[in-house]
Amino acid sequence: MLSARQTIRIGIDVGGTFTDLFLFDEASRQTLRHKLASTPDFPHKAPIQGIREILLAAQATPEQVKFVGLGTTVATNALHERKGALTGLITTKGFRDLLEIGRQKRPNPYDLFARRTKPLIKRSLRLEVAERISVDGQVLLPIDDAEILAIASELVLQGVQSIAICFLNSYINPVHELRTAQLLRQHWPKISVTSSQELVPEFREYERLSSTVINAYLMPVMRHYLEQFTTEVRAMGIAEAPFVMASGGGIVTPELASQRPIDTLLSGPSGGVSATIHLAGTGGYADLITLDMGGTSTEACVIQDGRANIAHSREIDGLPLKITAADIHTVGSGGSSIAWLDVGGMLRVGPRSAGSKPGPACYGSPEAQPTMTDANVVLGRLNQHYLLDGALSIDAALSYQAIETHIAHPKQITVEQAAAAILAVSNSNIAQAIRFVSVARGLEPKQFMLVAFGGAGPLHAAEVARELKMRVLVPPAPGVLCAMGVLTKDVEIALSRTHLIRHLTKDTASELELVYSQLEQRARETLLQSNIDTTHLTVERTVDARYSGQSFELPIPIQNNISKDDCVSLIRNHFNAVHKSFYGYDKPAEEIELVTFRIKASLPSTQPHLINPSEKRFARMPVAQGTRHAYFTTTDSFIECPIYRRTELGYGCKIDGPAIIEQMDTTTIVPPDFQMFVDPWDNLILQQIEKADE
Repeated sequence: MLSARQTIRIGIDVGGTFTDLFLFDEASRQTLRHKLASTPDFPHKAPIQGIREILLAAQATPEQVKFVGLGTTVATNALHERKGALTGLITTKGFRDLLEIGRQKRPNPYDLFARRTKPLIKRSLRLEVAERISVDGQVLLPIDDAEILAIASELVLQGVQSIAICFLNSYINPVHELRTAQLLRQHWPKISVTSSQELVPEFREYERLSSTVINAYLMPVMRHYLEQFTTEVRAMGIAEAPFVMASGGGIVTPELASQRPIDTLLSGPSGGVSATIHLAGTGGYADLITLDMGGTSTEACVIQDGRANIAHSREIDGLPLKITAADIHTVGSGGSSIAWLDVGGMLRVGPRSAGSKPGPACYGSPEAQPTMTDANVVLGRLNQHYLLDGALSIDAALSYQAIETHIAHPKQITVEQAAAAILAVSNSNIAQAIRFVSVARGLEPKQFMLVAFGGAGPLHAAEVARELKMRVLVPPAPGVLCAMGVLTKDVEIALSRTHLIRHLTKDTASELELVYSQLEQRARETLLQSNIDTTHLTVERTVDARYSGQSFELPIPIQNNISKDDCVSLIRNHFNAVHKSFYGYDKPAEEIELVTFRIKASLPSTQPHLINPSEKRFARMPVAQGTRHAYFTTTDSFIECPIYRRTELGYGCKIDGPAIIEQMDTTTIVPPDFQMFVDPWDNLILQQIEKADE
């Protein structure tokens, strides 16, 4: 029984297949985990039902809840599936086709059939206005209110729900965008409006335009979703308003997430990264690479010295956007990823997913296509009768049938061979994702520990780690780690502004202070609009810098109240060191330019310690709960494999492979050439057994 006071925190992660929940009571330090199928057609229903079910399991009431945090894929799915709102664009005369022109790069120069991603806004809804701001911010051609109203009226008559505003050089002088946004909100208050100067006042016109359009495209979808979710949370009897996980790792209010939905495009995965950082700080693990394998995809992210690498731009479905987010790389290889044969007969896994409906064939769909989950069932790596501790019954015969029909028979191989091939392709895709975030950035994977989580991560981690010569850490609640991560962060907002400083002088310190003070004021105003007290706001400063003549920048930190005497030398020394670390060389005599200024404004709060020391200590070998024939790649055969319950393992426990460790939210595979032991924080540590020299 939990305490009667308002001490319960609930973190939620809504994935493409499952919705995960993690409950923590601050008074008793009790934790509970829960999973249920996602409801993609009505995305707010699964998390609401999950809250009811986990409170019932905890014998608690909604009145005891003090915090609800939501990690969500609604914006991501709407973008992937092109299910956003009908959106219009108002831009500078001559720039309506910039969305299609882009950078004039082929998606893949070696693919003769490659096609550009279609713009989110069709050409008839991209309208131009006669206005002009010069490159130095001078008004060359003033804006005409009557023309703006006429253009907006035309868009409204065509039924748009949202309007994006992006004018040339508005990041330098936003006066025309400010006036246009004011007119639209005044005359059509029900239409969503996104202006680039409010969202991302940075240079590089195409990326700024694309980001603005994406945000406008997603605003009505996210607003409707979060209004539904918030309303039902309050109707349930929970007094505190919920928060939403942002891509950068912090949490924001539903109002702010509705205004800036692009900040939630990596909402769920960033929760896993935040939880891993929390776990790393508790257990003393500093250098980690995450392997977050859920139902639809696998994400990888590097954590060095307890901090995640951060990126300020990325591409989703061929669409560039500027967002501050953990530097997460995604591949379409998850538990529900579909295995299929291309026109040449080559086996592929993903990126298409069966989701939660119809889901893998073993969920009870005779007509379903085979998935990674079905391959693991056929190979005996997953329980043959149920998952989620019996909450989800499965039919192993349907997995066998799906793989036989779609893969084995066309390839004229056995079902087991087909399932093993599916496993090999998926593991190769995952290993490549980890190389992308490590080797491609000059990092050696074996110097990091691979943290496996998500419902399918621990199933595949050992095989991937063998290829990369890494050790594996499986946290106590890997299947719901992203949900737990929502409970580990503060309210946070990231803002930026391009302000080019070409020459560093003694006056640079004053110029820096002016730009950063303006950004901080923007942050305070934005948070106050969501009724958030900013009294204890803390600000972290960085700037994107480059050598004169370079096309791309590297971020460096900037300390507060930097002195005039130290300013130039500190910036030079820091940038030279970062450049040499990243590229292998530096140019100390070269002029340095400061380009885009950034802040991370946060409101620190007392975060709960969610990782507890192990309550059990074992000096003896645990007793297996049974055995099962399971396939392992090292032997290329089925082996009688002992099965252990995760709840029966404690600090000091050691198991030599092969072994299968089952728990409610995942299954961990220990191959024959691996050994597993439990550390003082109940993490499973898997490492390859060193062979004696022959």
